[in-house]
Amino acid sequence: MKAIYAGSFDPPTFGHLDLVERTSRLFPEVVVALGHHPARVPLFTVEQRLELLREICAPYENVQVCSFTGLLIQYGKRVGARVIVRGLRAGTDFEYELQIAHANGDMCPEIDTVFLPTRSNYGFISASLVREIASHGGDIARYAPPVVCEALRRRFGT
Repeated sequence: MKAIYAGSFDPPTFGHLDLVERTSRLFPEVVVALGHHPARVPLFTVEQRLELLREICAPYENVQVCSFTGLLIQYGKRVGARVIVRGLRAGTDFEYELQIAHANGDMCPEIDTVFLPTRSNYGFISASLVREIASHGGDIARYAPPVVCEALRRRFGT
């Protein structure tokens, strides 16, 4: 059974990596799918984020990293996914994610959504928080893998 864990991963954090690891233990095939949203202006390019994701996901033999445009549910159908995995940090995440899961289930009932709560030590970490701290030269080593920390240092010149 193939599962997809999708996000913008701008940048990838330990919270993202925790979900990759846990998903890789639950499903025999995992696609970490980087969503490309043309209307957004990311800190890192799609290619840079893919490179970072491939490096931090390398230890997980059943994980592949790729990117997509358009609706995740359509991409999931194209790659033969059976499950979409979504991480939940707080109750407010659940309301939003449930709405998306219902819409996805309506469009493609053969793909289910599974929610994984973040571990408590990662519940407050977000890519935007990591970007903000890094942009001011703060220490982000507790929030992101070393390769991501280095990429952020280069990006912000800190």
